[in-house]
Amino acid sequence: MSTLAEAAVQADALAAEGNERELAQLRSQYDEELEAAARSGDFRERAVAFRAIGQFRFRTKIELLRRGLTDDSPAVRGSALLALELLSRDHPGVVNDVRSLLHELVANDGNDAVRRLAVAALRNGSARPDTIQILASLSEDDEQPRELRQATAKVAQDLRRKSR
Repeated sequence: MSTLAEAAVQADALAAEGNERELAQLRSQYDEELEAAARSGDFRERAVAFRAIGQFRFRTKIELLRRGLTDDSPAVRGSALLALELLSRDHPGVVNDVRSLLHELVANDGNDAVRRLAVAALRNGSARPDTIQILASLSEDDEQPRELRQATAKVAQDLRRKSR
């Protein structure tokens, strides 16, 4: 294995196969490298690291992931959101732990792709009224980009269904 990105792809495949033993070995092997990359001065290395957290299914790295959600780089925030969405598919508590940050990203991030990724992550959390209200109001705001309005409307609807 030569790079963190390649190891992350292998980790994702192992997780999909349910091969927990080999996945745990790979996590152990790349833990320090992932931590170092997440603190790199190069946004590209940070983006790879934060995406790898999800691919490695590193639920123990939620605090580190939280830092990625507030990074200056939209690419890093997007990678952290991709990881969060992946980790939260089977564990909605992951979203619930960073819900206020996700609300902030959805409502105010300067990058539309980051906003849509935050909406996708919120879909996996519990159906809280404050989240549904934020999403519904954004879906009805004509000043928001069309793609964001569509995404927020769909997720608000999904969360309403989930709450019944």
